[in-house]
Amino acid sequence: MANRMTINYEKKPCYDIVFARDFSLLADELSAFETQERKVAVICDSNTERLFGEEVKNILSGCCKKAILHAFPAGEEHKTLDTVKKIYQHLIEEKFDRKDLLVALGGGVVGDVTGYAAATYLRGIDFVQIPTTLIAQSDSSIGGKTGVDFDGYKNMVGAFYMPKLVYMNVGVLKELDDRQFYAGFAEVMKHGLIKDAAFYEWLLDHMYEIHDRDMDVCEEMVMRSCGVKKLVVEKDPKEQGDRALLNFGHTIGHAIEKAKHFEMLHGECIALGMVAAAYIAWKRENISMEEYYEVRDMFVPFNLPISIDDIDPEEILALTKSDKKMDGGQIKFVLLKKVGKAFVDRTVTDEEIILAVKEICFSEEDRKE
Repeated sequence: MANRMTINYEKKPCYDIVFARDFSLLADELSAFETQERKVAVICDSNTERLFGEEVKNILSGCCKKAILHAFPAGEEHKTLDTVKKIYQHLIEEKFDRKDLLVALGGGVVGDVTGYAAATYLRGIDFVQIPTTLIAQSDSSIGGKTGVDFDGYKNMVGAFYMPKLVYMNVGVLKELDDRQFYAGFAEVMKHGLIKDAAFYEWLLDHMYEIHDRDMDVCEEMVMRSCGVKKLVVEKDPKEQGDRALLNFGHTIGHAIEKAKHFEMLHGECIALGMVAAAYIAWKRENISMEEYYEVRDMFVPFNLPISIDDIDPEEILALTKSDKKMDGGQIKFVLLKKVGKAFVDRTVTDEEIILAVKEICFSEEDRKE
C-alpha cells in the first residue's frame, strides 16, 4: 500500500500525491480518471525517454485508449515556447481533444513545460505529474506552477494549473547521477530552513543514509519535504503572500543561473543564493554569525557549492532587477529570522546584494574588491 498525501485548493481536496517505490501502481492510479476512453501523451526529455519512457508508455497503454510518447532534448535551454509549440503540434496531429490527458515524466523542466502545455492546449486539458528527479519530487511538481523561460529569463511565461495526480516513484532516485541528486537536495534543505527546523536537523542526522540513497530514508525525506510545501501552497496557492517564502535563495540564485548561461544546475545556483541571503540576514543581525556559518557550511557535505568564480556582482544585481519576483519595482527578498523561520523583505538594498555576492565569490581578493 502506497503512502498518500492530499493537496487542498481553496480548502477542498484537489489532488493526491502517491509515494511508491516503482511504477507498478501507476495504471491503477490513472484508471481512477476513466482513462480507458482517453488518449494519453507521455511528455519527457531525452534523458527520461531513455530511462523510463517505454516502460511508462507500455504501462499506460494497458489502461488507456492510446498512449503516445513525445520527447524533447534535455536541458534548461529547451524550457521554451518553441518546445511547447512542438508539443501542441504533436497533440494536434494525434487529434487530442479536451478529454485526453498529458503525463509529465521527468524533472522540473519537463513538469513545468508539460503543465504549461496542458494549461493552454484547447484552453486546458488534464495532466499528471510523474517527477523523476529529487528537485521535482520534493518541490517543483507540487503546487500547480507551470511555465517556461523567455529569452533566458526564468519562468517569465506561465500559469497556475493544478495536476490531477502526482505519482512519486522514489525508486528512480537511484538512477540519478550524483550531481543531479545533490542539486535536488538544495530544495529539500530549503524547506527545512524556511519552515521546519526539526526537518533540517533530521537531514543532518541522516546524512550518511541520504548519501547511500537508502530508500526508507529517501521516501521519508521526500514526504517531509512535500509536507512543508503542502503547508505553504495550501495557505497561499497563487503566491500572494507566504508562498513567496519558497523563493529563499532564488533571487540571487536565478541571476547566477542566467549569468553562467545555465551551465550550473538550478539547485547549485539556489544553494549559492541561500548562502548570500543568509549573509544579508547576518549583516542585518537577524541571525548570529554562528548561525550564518552553520547555514553556509551545511551545504558542503551535500556536495553543494558555497562559493563561485567568474561572476560580476554588478551583473548579478542587474539580473535580479529583471526577476519575475519584482513587486512594484521592489525585490521581494526572502531572509531568515532563524533556522526554520523565514520572512519576505522588500527593503534589501543594491549595496547589500553586491556585498552578499562578493561574499560568495571564490577568492578572498574577489571579496575585498
